[in-house]
Amino acid sequence: MNYLITIIGPTAIGKTSLSILLAKHFGCDIISCDSRQFFKEMTIGTAVPSEEELASATHHFIQNKSIFENYTVGDFEKEAITKLDELYLKNNIQIMVGGSGLYVDAILKGFDDFPNIENSVRDKINADFEQLGIDHLQNKLKELDAEYYQKIAFENPQTLQNPQRMKRFVEVCIGTGKPYSSFLNQKKNQRSFTPIIIGLEADRAIMYDRINQRVDIMITEGLVREAESLFPNKELNALQTVGYRELFDYFEGTISLAFAIEEIKKNTRRFSKRQLTWFKRSENVKWFDFEADKNDIVNYIKSQILIPKS
Repeated sequence: MNYLITIIGPTAIGKTSLSILLAKHFGCDIISCDSRQFFKEMTIGTAVPSEEELASATHHFIQNKSIFENYTVGDFEKEAITKLDELYLKNNIQIMVGGSGLYVDAILKGFDDFPNIENSVRDKINADFEQLGIDHLQNKLKELDAEYYQKIAFENPQTLQNPQRMKRFVEVCIGTGKPYSSFLNQKKNQRSFTPIIIGLEADRAIMYDRINQRVDIMITEGLVREAESLFPNKELNALQTVGYRELFDYFEGTISLAFAIEEIKKNTRRFSKRQLTWFKRSENVKWFDFEADKNDIVNYIKSQILIPKS
């Protein structure tokens, strides 16, 4: 039987260090499902593991794409499942780690099936977007699938600013005559593994302090310089994320650098709260305090693994 040890939790909680410890213990690889760390042009602002950490265990799906590529959660699901099937030939235990709830769910539960949409529908939506902007897509989704709009607004409001995702939601609604949400959770994909899900958490004050410290470290390491190099491409979907958007406002002269840094901290704290909300809805998660004895986590995992009879 194959197992996928899955480490979830909010940003800056210690998922990377735990994943490396477990990879060393079980002699396996790490699948990253942090949607911000896929892109090779984004390093500091996405908290990509250090060179030392990357050398400590074999990682997959870190800085393997370009911000100029249109890489979807569906693409990730296909590639990650293929990679896992390959890795299971060597070791029946593998690790997945990340704070992107949608991407975690895509691997653990599978992606939903949607009908094919006529090109004419897609062309019309693209034309409307070019003329009327993202507000038009938001209002259209609110009109056609109010339930799903509210869900996004609460759990992942950044998605409302993502043109590709919003166009997809609207095209499904218009092309099928049904709400986008009606196609979700209609089937369960078969997986070749059993998940063992570990959640890391901390008191909110501690979590927020860790986030503030991480942002300060990012600034010291050169986040402003990194964001400035990406500023000419600020409209790309991959860059519509905390840590870059705020600095783009600074480069445009609408806010000061000090204010931009405080906004990064505030928006990252809000993001971590939404992450926890998403993950706390997940089933079969064993939650540990981020400072828990790592031996306790290892022993829990071992208790979930069925040892084949000789």
